[in-house]
Amino acid sequence: MIKEPKQDHKSCAKSIMAVHDAMYVLNGKWKISIIASLCFNTLRFTDLLKEVEGISGKVLSRELKNLEDNQLLTRTVLNTQPITVEYKLTEYGHTLKEVIDSLAKWGANHRKVITGK
Repeated sequence: MIKEPKQDHKSCAKSIMAVHDAMYVLNGKWKISIIASLCFNTLRFTDLLKEVEGISGKVLSRELKNLEDNQLLTRTVLNTQPITVEYKLTEYGHTLKEVIDSLAKWGANHRKVITGK
């Protein structure tokens, strides 16, 4: 049996704090889905409403503002008639792609474990 080195209390507490920080930014039902939708494309507000099934316009607007405040996406207002607003992940926001991929793999495996399929 291989014994893993024990982490001291300080480094464990730092890890827990870092996880709490990440979960604070990504909390809620919708943020991961919004980020995943923007991983490959710049999308307009209405496109995001269609892409993230079940989200209301009011909630989407609030979540987008929060993600923008956390520097994960940019909001661009285009000078069109009617006005078009586009959302795009920042370079920093793209760093979450690996996290989302890992969550997707874990979720698929978990579904197999729970359902046997």
